Parts: sequence; C-alpha cells; structure tokens
Amino acid sequence: MRNALTIAWRDLRSTFVSPIGYVVLTGFLLLAGWFFFNLLAQFNRIVALYSGMQGTDTTWMNLNDAVITPLLSNLSVVLVILVPMITMRSFAEERSQGTYELLFTSPLKVHEIVLGKYLAGCAVVTLMIALTLVYPAILMIYGNPEIGLMTAGFLGLYFMALGFVAVGNFCSALTSNQIVAAISALVILLLLFVVSWPAENAGEPMKTILLYVSVTEHFRNMARGVIDTTDLVYFGSAIGAFLFLTHRAVESARWKA
Repeated sequence: MRNALTIAWRDLRSTFVSPIGYVVLTGFLLLAGWFFFNLLAQFNRIVALYSGMQGTDTTWMNLNDAVITPLLSNLSVVLVILVPMITMRSFAEERSQGTYELLFTSPLKVHEIVLGKYLAGCAVVTLMIALTLVYPAILMIYGNPEIGLMTAGFLGLYFMALGFVAVGNFCSALTSNQIVAAISALVILLLLFVVSWPAENAGEPMKTILLYVSVTEHFRNMARGVIDTTDLVYFGSAIGAFLFLTHRAVESARWKA
C-alpha cells in the first residue's frame, strides 16, 4: 500500500505542477457556480411570482427539486468532459516519455501501479466535489433544504466521478497518446450516459439490461435521495471492473516491454 500511495502522491504533484490541474479545477468550479446561482435565481423568481398571487399554495416548491437536483445533473455532464482530461496523462504520459519501463523494472507490482494512479485521480475529483459543497452550505444557511436528499445526491455524484476515473485510467493504459486516451474515455462515458435511451422501445430482458448498465439511472436514484444497495453495487462493480481491465492492460504492456 505504501508504494501505491507514493505513486499517487507523485502523480498528484505532477497534475498540479502542470497547468491542466488548475484549468480543470477552475473550469469545474466556474461552471458549478454558474449553474447554482442561475438555478437559485430562477427559483427565487418563481417563489416571488407565486407568492404575489393570493391564495396560491407554495409549499410544493422546495430547494432540492428546484436547485440541487438540476445542479447535480448538470455537474454530472461536466464530469463526463473533465474527468478524461484529468486521467488522460496517467499511463499515456508514462508511455510517451519512456518512463513506463522504469516503473516495470522498479520493485513495484502491477496492482500497486494501477491503484496508485487511480488514487491520484480520485484525489483530484474528491477535491473538485468537496469545493462544490459550499453551495449546499449556502442553502443550509439561508434556506431550508432537506439535508438527507442533498447528502444522497452528492454521494451519487462522487461515486459516479470515482467510476469515471477508473474508465479514464483504463483508456489511458491502452495508448501512448493522451488525446486518444481522453477521447476514448469520453466516448465510453457518453455511451454509459445514453445507453438507456432505447430502453423504452426494447423488450423486457433487454430493457432491464440497458437500464442497469446506464450510469444515469443509478445516479438519478441517488440524486432523488434514494440510496439503494443496487446502485452502490453498480458503482462498486463498475470501478472494480475497469480497475481489473486496467490491470490487464498494464500487465500486457509489461510483458511486451
């Protein structure tokens, strides 16, 4: 485990030595702030409009449905684009710079390399999502959102981000070109997003499969405040599967080196 943490720390420092770490982090926070304050302003306009109508019931309006759930949905799409930018360097840069062989000849096991690089990506997305917690904190100070629903929603976003990191690392382990790695990861993540679209017109066995494979279906459940073991197993299985595939890809490259 110590070797994996050493690799993770090295990669994490490398991410923030280059501009890409700061660009991705700043871009994510700017977009999150834009979405949040626009959704909040829209909610305030609706409340003011209905409050001006005598006899109108406004109890059905709440911050979770109007602000938090749309915010999380928007951020999930942003993560589809930004996470591949974070992970594209993890293995592809090692190949392009010729340091892959140094890793293989060092007293490191393949699973330590894979785990270390995954932990580095997880640290970045953890920082990204942790910084967005300022927005629910604002709502808690000035409003009355349902804390349980917000917690479940942000947990869903976090688990989704961890899965995206695993996908991005797998794509990076397949090539020495960082652009190819980013585009490949983007395509896979988009497929996981839209795979449920034809489910309504599919037969029952296929419909069940498409809905289960879709990352949006599991994330949507948690964004609504429902923490189901099925969704947790899905995210855990997805992370484990792509880490295993990454291990196999790195192991194959090791034998070829």
